[in-house]
Amino acid sequence: MTDQDALGRAELICQTLREDDDGVRREVLSHAGSRWSLGILHALGVYGTLRHADIRRQLTGITQRMLTKTLRALERDGLVSRREFVEIPPRVEYQLTALGMELVMLMSPIWTWVVANVEQIRVARSAFDSQQAKSPFWQQPVPMPGE
Repeated sequence: MTDQDALGRAELICQTLREDDDGVRREVLSHAGSRWSLGILHALGVYGTLRHADIRRQLTGITQRMLTKTLRALERDGLVSRREFVEIPPRVEYQLTALGMELVMLMSPIWTWVVANVEQIRVARSAFDSQQAKSPFWQQPVPMPGE
């Protein structure tokens, strides 16, 4: 596939997003591509069925509330299934659905690309940040005539 073919295909996909009357496509893209959703999908893809606390241990910095909210959104979209066990204490386990596994498999090349290119990204960020640290030209002192 050429770059032009890929861009044309991307344009067709974007068109379907613009025609998204009920917002489902954009909503799924928004939360499925979020930091926490990707982390949860990755953890369940790598480790299989996990309990709430096990997922939380895999995601440094996530709050219990955010984990619960994100799991519910993923469950609502059919990417994650939740299984409750009737026992004391109560036990709940989460696992990827077939749809969730399909998404993880599609995301793997992107994660691989990020890992392979992280140094170039760091260099680009450093160059950008050093340029931003300089004052914009309109804030530079203007030399007066004769100085």
